[in-house]
Amino acid sequence: MRATVIHGPNDIRIEDVPDPRIQHPTDAVVRVINACICGSDLWAYRGVASRVPGQRIGHEFLGIVEETGSEVTGLVPGDFVVAPFVWSDGTCDYCRAGLQTSCPHGGFWGEVGSDGGQGEAVRVPYADGTLVRLPKDAATDTKLLPGLLALSDVMSTGHHAAVSARVRAGSTVAVVGDGAVGLCGVLAARRLGADRIIMLGRHRTRTDIARTFGATDVVAERGQAAIDTVKELTGGQGAHAVLEAVGTEESMRTAISVTRDGGAVGYVGVPHGGSSGVDISQMFDRNVALAGGVAPARAYIPELLTDLLAGVIDPSPVFDRTVDLDGVPDGYRAMDDRSALKVRITF
Repeated sequence: MRATVIHGPNDIRIEDVPDPRIQHPTDAVVRVINACICGSDLWAYRGVASRVPGQRIGHEFLGIVEETGSEVTGLVPGDFVVAPFVWSDGTCDYCRAGLQTSCPHGGFWGEVGSDGGQGEAVRVPYADGTLVRLPKDAATDTKLLPGLLALSDVMSTGHHAAVSARVRAGSTVAVVGDGAVGLCGVLAARRLGADRIIMLGRHRTRTDIARTFGATDVVAERGQAAIDTVKELTGGQGAHAVLEAVGTEESMRTAISVTRDGGAVGYVGVPHGGSSGVDISQMFDRNVALAGGVAPARAYIPELLTDLLAGVIDPSPVFDRTVDLDGVPDGYRAMDDRSALKVRITF
């Protein structure tokens, strides 16, 4: 079969790799029909995150179950499924608590020795605990597929930021970062009843999407100028809830600074590029809470799926380019130079 592999910075290739097979009785083999490129994949592409040459890459995919191990009881061949970006056993203390990302038997797609999601098929460990079954007829619904794909990571991660920031009905929310996760954070905040949503972003095409998702204000400035503008928009107080979806020192400093006293920051941007920017003294003095981290997408997908199928949310606009498998290297280049927001891969 063919799959995406990374050989080094700016070196993404499509190569022949061994076909996945059942290795453990809890495994399933899934034929991929949709995958995508994530903003976090770009850190490996840019050389910020190290990878072994020839390592698989990609962690978001939809597919059809082709084969199951002897101990898989909740899935059968032919089922249409979405895979969260982390696999998990579904039975440990962490999984039962809804924190599948801390499962001691879990892992991330594309780790050394595992399959990446940007390929024709994937071996899924702990299939019962990992995969979420979707309506079979949705597998051929071209309008619905992008939204379903977003559940695997960016929609669930945006929701995690909103939940961690304690977004409530009537609250004022600020979102730092206009990437796919930040945009989905806007959608999640609106779903949770936010009354006002301030998007901090500089790219017009992206902030236009934010407005369709529910953003009421857009702040294009950065640094202290952005902080001053948010404070002005909120009568000097700041936002009750702030979603941090970038992961840089500056973005975290901005997020904390625009949070209202007694408010909370939900951070989901993968930390990179230096220190965290967390000012403990400022947080202490103003009773600002900080929560978040790696989103347990497996815990969130069922409830988000219900609303997506009902038309309450539609994250599909975050995908602005579609490629086939051979077009994946160009997809990485497009996301790296910001000519594409998020690239969907069809098979």
